[in-house]
Amino acid sequence: MTSDPQAWLADVLANIADTPISRLEQLLPWNWTPQSLSAQAA
Repeated sequence: MTSDPQAWLADVLANIADTPISRLEQLLPWNWTPQSLSAQAA
């Protein structure tokens, strides 16, 4: 689970409309990774 619920909720609200239904489980708190961290890793 995320240690920052506010960051999780803000990210989910920003991305839920563009997320295909088959990938919605990635937005659940226990599967979520901050987009900024994945972008920095790339």
